[in-house]
Amino acid sequence: MTLAAFACVLAAVPAVAADAAPARAANVLPEDATAAEMVACCRTMLPGDAELAGRIILRNRRGTVQAEHAYVLRRAKGATELDVDGTRLERDDGQGAIMGTDVTWSDLTLDYLWWDDVSFDAERESETVHGQKCCVIVLKSADRIVRAWVDRKTGAMMQAEEIADGRPVRRLWGTRIKKFGDRWAPNVLEVETLGSGHRTKITVERLDVKEIT
Repeated sequence: MTLAAFACVLAAVPAVAADAAPARAANVLPEDATAAEMVACCRTMLPGDAELAGRIILRNRRGTVQAEHAYVLRRAKGATELDVDGTRLERDDGQGAIMGTDVTWSDLTLDYLWWDDVSFDAERESETVHGQKCCVIVLKSADRIVRAWVDRKTGAMMQAEEIADGRPVRRLWGTRIKKFGDRWAPNVLEVETLGSGHRTKITVERLDVKEIT
C-alpha cells in the first residue's frame, strides 16, 4: 500500500476498516488550529511505550546497496534507547549520522516534535505532499531548525527537512504503510542528505506497542 498520509516512524494509528475509508475526509483539526496545536497532534500519533525493529539501508543514486544495518528502537516512559547491529548508541544532538548513513537520531525519534519554538512558515503557508494539502511549520531549538509538512486534515506529518544556513540539507519522507496487529504505521521511509548522491531507506519490520520494563 502506498503512503497517502504518514505520521512518522513511530506513528501507530488505530486500524480503519476498508468500508470506513471515506471517513478520513473529515477534518481532525479545526480550521483555525495553531502551529503548536498541529505539532501536538503529530505527537499524539507516537505511542508512549513501543519497540520497533527493522533495517537501515544506505544506497547510491543508482539504488545499489552500500551498507545495511539492523536496528531496534525502544521507547518507554519518556526514555528512548537505540541499538544498531547489537550495539547501544549514545543519544547525541540529533545531527550525527548513524554508521555513515543519512539517518540520525532525530530521524528515528522525531525529537524535534517536542521543541517549544513552533510557528507557521510565513513564506510557505500551504503546499501539497503526496496529494495532501499541508501546512508548513518551522520548529527551532538553539541553532537547529526543522521544517515540517503537516496534513491539514489529519494532523499527520508528511515530510520533514533539516535546515542549515538557510537551506535544506536533509529530508525525510514516507513511502509505504503496513498493518502491524491492529495498527497502521509507516514501514518504509527515506532519508536523503541533499546533494550527496545517496539516500537511506528505513524499514520497519516489527512494531510492538506495549508497556516496556
